[in-house]
Amino acid sequence: MATAQPTLLLNGKPPQAGLELRLAESYTLHRLHEKPDANAFLSAHGAEIDGIVAPAPVGASAALIEALPNLRVIAGFGVGFDQVDQSAALRRGVKVSNTPDVLNECVADHAFALLLDVARGVAASDRFVRRGDWLKGRFPLGMRVSGKKLGVLGLGRIGRAVAQRASGFGMEVGYCNRRPADDVPYAWHGTPVELARWCDFVVITAAGGDSTRHLVGREAIDALGPRGVLVNVARGSVVDEVALIEALQERRIAGAGLDVYEREPHVAAGLRVLDNVVLTPHIASGTEETRAAMADLVVDNLSSFFTSGRLITPVPWSPA
Repeated sequence: MATAQPTLLLNGKPPQAGLELRLAESYTLHRLHEKPDANAFLSAHGAEIDGIVAPAPVGASAALIEALPNLRVIAGFGVGFDQVDQSAALRRGVKVSNTPDVLNECVADHAFALLLDVARGVAASDRFVRRGDWLKGRFPLGMRVSGKKLGVLGLGRIGRAVAQRASGFGMEVGYCNRRPADDVPYAWHGTPVELARWCDFVVITAAGGDSTRHLVGREAIDALGPRGVLVNVARGSVVDEVALIEALQERRIAGAGLDVYEREPHVAAGLRVLDNVVLTPHIASGTEETRAAMADLVVDNLSSFFTSGRLITPVPWSPA
């Protein structure tokens, strides 16, 4: 007798078009985000679900995990896992995977794109030309990037890729982690404030979650100073957004490049009206090559789990 296909719940549309088709070939697939009444669906079919597939910004809440009594695995599409309720997953013995490494290079590329844009006014000067303002005068001078000091907040896989790119610009690199890394030549700074006080540009690549919420607050933002630039390609929760907006409005820092926000996809009006901030819609990993590789890893994690009971890339707190 043939073994029934495992049943998966897709919690949010994945940012790679082909993934749904691939999953539907091997699994019974339900799309929770398309159900007119999600709670009614979970009440009727929750016991059928073996696994969840979810984009990292959506994850899986404690309520969702508890609504699925036979849930065994959560496969995240993305490197972040802060939106998966850790306590609920561990209590239920649910294994959790993410898609690390395959997006490092593109996220680091995007971080530098934001840094260069803010410093040199690329997007702002584009708007300047399109408005016809060049006919009225010259565009304001920008800031040099080469030879400056770059601070990396969170020297993990992506942070190291950012630091590597800085070497091509002749930049001095420093970083802030919980503890110094013994395999890098960069200077360690013990707190975000110390790092910000030292550098010209700070790029945030730290993990999200409760432990890093508002890690970059008013004091660290002010420590950057009126010539400093903040770039965030990590999680919006790492930065105190209210304090950042006030600093940008009052020109206590020169500018910011943001790919992530505290209430995505809602971006604060205070950010949207400022000309010294560059805003992108959480697309740092948004290349065809990277999204395809992320989809491959989601599929491979699920295949490995349902075949052997083991994950290829479990998140740090999940058993393999």
